[in-house]
Amino acid sequence: MSHGQLIEDAHRHLWGHFTNIGESPEHTRIIDHGDGCYVWDDEGNRYLDGLAGLFVTQVGHGRKEIAEAAAAQSQKLGYFPIWTYAHPAAVELATRVAGYAPGDLNRVFFTTGGSDAVESAWKLARQYFRATGKSGKYKVISRTGAYHGTSFGALSITGLTGIRTPFEPLVPGARKVANTNRYRCRFCGDSDSCNLMCADDIEQMILREGADSVAAVFLEPVQNSGGCFVPPNGYFQRVREICDRHDVLLVSDEVICAFGRLGHMFGCDGYGYVPDMITCAKGLTSGYSPMGALIVSDRLAEPFIDAGGEDFLHGITFGGHPVSSAVALANLDIFERENLCRRVLDNEAAFRASLEDLSDLPIVGEVRGAGYFLAIELVKDQATKATFDKAEAHELLRGFLSLRLLELGLICRADDRGEPVIQLSPPLIAGPEEFEMINRTLRTVLTESMARMGI
Repeated sequence: MSHGQLIEDAHRHLWGHFTNIGESPEHTRIIDHGDGCYVWDDEGNRYLDGLAGLFVTQVGHGRKEIAEAAAAQSQKLGYFPIWTYAHPAAVELATRVAGYAPGDLNRVFFTTGGSDAVESAWKLARQYFRATGKSGKYKVISRTGAYHGTSFGALSITGLTGIRTPFEPLVPGARKVANTNRYRCRFCGDSDSCNLMCADDIEQMILREGADSVAAVFLEPVQNSGGCFVPPNGYFQRVREICDRHDVLLVSDEVICAFGRLGHMFGCDGYGYVPDMITCAKGLTSGYSPMGALIVSDRLAEPFIDAGGEDFLHGITFGGHPVSSAVALANLDIFERENLCRRVLDNEAAFRASLEDLSDLPIVGEVRGAGYFLAIELVKDQATKATFDKAEAHELLRGFLSLRLLELGLICRADDRGEPVIQLSPPLIAGPEEFEMINRTLRTVLTESMARMGI
């Protein structure tokens, strides 16, 4: 099919996600194939995939061994549910994932993606407390500006007003607290050190709502939305103490942060805390097939194990799909064989330095993040941290910067869900060559952006 026909058919029939379907066809790129850290469109233009698809393709594109694993499993058993039954690929994968998980998180409930995993975690928390005689505990707490998914439960936990409002009323019981944006923190942004009031805000919310009504706290190790907000030292230890004190479950939402993105199989390992549940997806298969998982502690599983105990009344047709399970196993083989977590830890300083080198540009406010998950916040004035208004941010990000980066062959994320940021999250196989290209391209485009915005 010709390029022109693909564009025409895409705009007539393909409804893109989080996309205005009236957007000009000239802005559409038809991505045709990929290899390593790069993808090519159907006209032969090459792009550095600086976002790993969508924080997904950890091992890079075009991995033949993963495709072969999917083909072999499809020929052997293309589909069978794990409702009552089991199949070898799902059993092997569950055992392997549990082996990576911290503490006593030994039970793996497979889903098809991140939203499913978050939804499953809230449902499990509610049923767990009902099964243990505390049916009043149903509410959840998450952070302002955080993204946790798009299904109704996950969207309720999400703290982004703009994507929640069109679908209200949502699931009742979701409450929001402060995030860990130290650059603009209302508690300690002007002080020399963090006072952990962002963690104490969680306890204050539990007390306001009543501990007998709060089931769980959902937190990402590094918050994605808003631009890679890292936790201050001691944050998760304080949150763990608060949750234990009030009998509230701690859910580590690692849909992005798991499987090497921060240099560890699970982000909670990097920050030294053991949650009650972990939600994950994306990097589990590096995107070669859809899959997510909810990983649960033995303690939470107990009411569902005892003879005559509860059935967890939740299931997903394609959860634990045999082909996706085989893909995940092949993906994890690459992780171990190429020691990708170690690679991230060895290279994260160089990656960060390639972005911090841009700090001489007045438009660069802060570089933040961890591992291969970094963001640059863009400002009108470095000294005052003055930000762009809504119209200016739209002109900067949508009117110029996103398209210009593509023209120069770099795919990353220009995001205005909060202050304007550029996010970078390359495949874990990226190295100095890719960091240099990112630096060079961003310097060109940010310099042009300053002239355009009068900075």
